[in-house]
Amino acid sequence: MQLSKTAQEIKNRHNAKFEEEANYKPSFYNAFQFPKIPIITNKNRDSIDLYNWGLIPKWAKDISIREYTLNARIETINQKPAFKSSINNRCLIITDGFFEWQWLDEKGKSKQKYKIQFPDKSIFSIAGLWSEWYDEKNNTLYKTYTLLTTEANELMSVIHNSKKRMPVILLPNFEDDWLDGATPNNNELELVAERF
Repeated sequence: MQLSKTAQEIKNRHNAKFEEEANYKPSFYNAFQFPKIPIITNKNRDSIDLYNWGLIPKWAKDISIREYTLNARIETINQKPAFKSSINNRCLIITDGFFEWQWLDEKGKSKQKYKIQFPDKSIFSIAGLWSEWYDEKNNTLYKTYTLLTTEANELMSVIHNSKKRMPVILLPNFEDDWLDGATPNNNELELVAERF
């Protein structure tokens, strides 16, 4: 994932205060490094907070689960134990681009990397779920999130041709609806596809 915009541009886009602004740097993010990324939660919509990628549910014994909770299929979040306790914890993951790999052979030994962003390179949101987990051994509060995926649209199924998935991208007029508990329908997802 990528977020190349300044803190001021992010604040302007979301009309929100940026907590820990001094700790934010525009960057390319590797999920497996569990980076801190700006998000907006339904708990505090006027605030942009830095949360670690890789959701740690409240019942977790340690942080190792986050290796398996970087992404969540929106179709099954109600069924998976790691995500069920965070169903009502909605968030907007702030980005201006993400990357997908196209397999050029059957086994994926040869791949082509694609950067996906809107033509105007504007900031957009990906749907997510957040959690807070307290590590009693280290006296540390972990604020974490997972990125939601859905079935790839026509364009993305050609690019992400191995799993045929894509992030759940939210247009600006649907961001509050997502935080309120709505789920994007096919029409909403088609409108997103038209923007690329």
